[in-house]
Amino acid sequence: MPRLGTGVPFTARSTEIAQLRAALDRARTGTGGAVLLSGDAGVGKSRLLTEFTAEAEAAGAHVLLGRCVSVGEAGLPYLPFKEVVEQLRRVRPDLVDARPALSGLIGRAAATASRSGEENDLGQLQLFDAMFTVLAELSDDAPVVLAIEDLHWSDASSRDLLSFLVSRLAGQRLLVVPTYRSDDLHRQHPLRPLLAELVRLPAVERLDLAPFDPADALAFVEALADGSIDADLLADVAARSEGNAFFAEELVAASATGPAGGIPTALADVLLARVETLSPAAQRVVGAISVTGRRHVRHAAVRSVVDLPDGELDAALREALQHHVLVTDDQGGYTFRHALLREAVYADLLPGERVRLHAAYARRIVELKQDELAGALAFHSLRSNDLPTALAASVKAAEDAMRVGALAAELRHVEQALELWSAVENPAAHAGIDELALTRKAAYVAGAAGHPERALAYAQAATALADRDADPVARADVRRQLTESLLANGRWAEATKAIAEAWQLVENEPPSRTRAWVLALRARTHWSKDDDLSRMYAEQAIEDARAAGSVSAESDALISLAFNDLRTGAIEDACALFEQARQNAVRVGAANVELRASFNLVTTRYEQGLLDDAVAIADAAVARAVELGVTWSMYGLELRWLRAMVHYGHGSWDEALAAASPPGEQVSDTITALLAASAAIIKVGRGRFDEAQRDLTRIRPEWHRDSQIALLAGIAGIEMAGWQGRHDEAVRLADEAIASMRKGDDDRWPLGGIRLAVLALGALADVARRARVEHDADSEAAAVAEGLRFAELARRTAELGIPRADRLGPEGQAWLARLRAEESRLAGSADAEPWRAVVEAFGYGEPFQVALARWRLAEVLVAGGDRDAAAVELAAALETADRLGAQPLAGAVRDLARRAHVALPGTALPVAGLLTPRELSVLELVARGYTNRKVGEELFISEKTVSVHLSRVMTKLGAASRTEAVSVAHQRGLLADAG
Repeated sequence: MPRLGTGVPFTARSTEIAQLRAALDRARTGTGGAVLLSGDAGVGKSRLLTEFTAEAEAAGAHVLLGRCVSVGEAGLPYLPFKEVVEQLRRVRPDLVDARPALSGLIGRAAATASRSGEENDLGQLQLFDAMFTVLAELSDDAPVVLAIEDLHWSDASSRDLLSFLVSRLAGQRLLVVPTYRSDDLHRQHPLRPLLAELVRLPAVERLDLAPFDPADALAFVEALADGSIDADLLADVAARSEGNAFFAEELVAASATGPAGGIPTALADVLLARVETLSPAAQRVVGAISVTGRRHVRHAAVRSVVDLPDGELDAALREALQHHVLVTDDQGGYTFRHALLREAVYADLLPGERVRLHAAYARRIVELKQDELAGALAFHSLRSNDLPTALAASVKAAEDAMRVGALAAELRHVEQALELWSAVENPAAHAGIDELALTRKAAYVAGAAGHPERALAYAQAATALADRDADPVARADVRRQLTESLLANGRWAEATKAIAEAWQLVENEPPSRTRAWVLALRARTHWSKDDDLSRMYAEQAIEDARAAGSVSAESDALISLAFNDLRTGAIEDACALFEQARQNAVRVGAANVELRASFNLVTTRYEQGLLDDAVAIADAAVARAVELGVTWSMYGLELRWLRAMVHYGHGSWDEALAAASPPGEQVSDTITALLAASAAIIKVGRGRFDEAQRDLTRIRPEWHRDSQIALLAGIAGIEMAGWQGRHDEAVRLADEAIASMRKGDDDRWPLGGIRLAVLALGALADVARRARVEHDADSEAAAVAEGLRFAELARRTAELGIPRADRLGPEGQAWLARLRAEESRLAGSADAEPWRAVVEAFGYGEPFQVALARWRLAEVLVAGGDRDAAAVELAAALETADRLGAQPLAGAVRDLARRAHVALPGTALPVAGLLTPRELSVLELVARGYTNRKVGEELFISEKTVSVHLSRVMTKLGAASRTEAVSVAHQRGLLADAG
């Protein structure tokens, strides 16, 4: 028999294991990290991981291993981490038992009653924090290696937890090594967003495991065969394996146990070759194990579904083990040597066989009476055509997923139950819930899980169901939920209509929770149209809510009531109402209301220019959304992107990028686009233009989904085009973004249009300046005319747009100051006062905008001959740009200082021996093809002075012409030295 599995010498992976060793060495010294180990199925990821973890464990490290299994996207929530917690408990039971969130995950804590709807505190943050803390504490004893295998099969909850752990790696002695099949990741695979998020983290590195090259493949096959295959077949087997270790093992095994020349050529034949050499009993057992959908199956489960006497069953299992089709694990179970083999065996079963085996497993689960197996029961019942049981189990599995905060799994199970509903006789009796309630639950969970479009579809379906036979109050409550879904999708007109219909149904009813909520939503949908009407509805809602005892509806109405205070300028009164509503919502567990209050607090403080307060509130609110498990709900999302923008304005750009990082799970395109647009602004500010352009191109078709997408993407695109000198593109983007935000409504003046118009005006001021340098009067006139169009558009927007408060706040006023300064620059004015006003206007706390204004101010000061004052402004601008990592701005500041012959702190003016710094500056511009006049404009000196400098350069270099001077300077390296 050939040597298979771990009996084969470890071959040709020295580079890869060295990378893992280096990562572990860094972890030993207190630099936590992660290595994403990827490769095609069968390429050798598991073997590499086995070798590395064995070596790490032998060197004294703690090794924890969790495995994902293939049971559909809903998955078994946190399965790999349940394995990890079990292992942790064996190593350090004190660490696990002290944390109920962890002991509860493995069924060792007291059960808690389920909570539903807005009062559901899912406790996800406690679980995540407990896992991270335990790993960190364990690493105090010895380095910890946390390996998660087959991440491509992971459930959304496990991906969220992995993202949480990896994003917090810093000073822990912890190395995380997830593995996944790269060839399984189709475009819509749910793992792709998580990988995109992880690879951006500084603690993460990738290890892509390639197939063996031909020489290594032959060496591997020789080691596998161990003399059991004729030499002439070895090269053939190595070639057919194409460097895939698993294929090679299968081919070698088939060649050793079958007739010569019978090596299969198709993948299915390769995978099944060795299975077909087993006895019928062994094949039967292997087929039964393949049906579980899991790689690890305990003996009792096999025995319950395979009708063989104990002796025959043992013999069949032994045969499968000896032929390396199965291997045993350390928990007394059986597993396929490779997941591909299980898939191939399952696919080879006859349809009737699959149905019978699934039914047998389903019966065993029912007999075990273990509630946590509801997801597995639904899996097997569905595939055995027992639809009533599958329906009931799907509803139960959704409840189980809700209790552990696995929103994606909960949604998948609810949707599966709805798909089965019409196929089951008397479905409500089996499900224990009626169709309307289940559909409303799907709408709620879809919204909380980041799928507002699906939530709306379910809410619309629920409305149709309610209209069949529900009472008026129930029909109104369904429309209340429909209104919230419409608002989450930005469909305000339809939301106003839906809540009006709801009001007609309960207007004559006595006060109730439903009536109070309908009034609260009437207030919310009217606040931007009619302040008096909105206040009236809010006050009625509060009265009804107090009569009915609905604190959540009262709190929501208080938020709407606060907008009336904002409109009258009573900003602190409004903030007091927001805070009162937030605290009330926290008290009763009304998550969505709490986040709405926090969102409005952040927005108000930001618009006031109180960025320190805004940042603190935003950070706390986003953490709270994570804790409640509603990160991707309507206001969870709003807070996420708003937090990114508040941190951007505040100058904490690393935190801004982290806030705008891609979601680690499948969510709505709207959510993905909003976060990508937010991140693009920061990437542009840091000069990461290629990344930003890819993001902006990808989300361009999504502008119509939300006006904020158009605004944020427009800002990023215009600024990038400006830095790159693509001014026509900047103008086009501004027009497109403003038009998208206005949505064809001439009476709609979104205030974000001010910033877009001013940025476009700035790009046109650059065009006008360049035209003046080149004495192109026509181009200058065209740029000025276009610039004035945008200036007028900005002013009209400020005049006709409706701010949240009674007037524009400091940020809006600052952009109007920038408008006046850009107009001055458009006209070619040398007046420094407009730019001093911009510096002062943004001084409330936006360091990047202040630094940019200082750069522009320095330009004007240099042109006016005040280089000393310019040096002060440039030094301050450069300090901020360097601190933020704002490379384009830093480069522009240094370029202006060089051209103006201004020394910056910590730098010296360039010298190159033979030529003076000014002569080098002149020569560099001549090398670019500039005329003397253009050189003078750039360096703020006269054309005659340029001519004098150039004459001296030619004399010193012994050149007879400008062209020869440039050539000689290149040869001597003078231009390069001059920078």
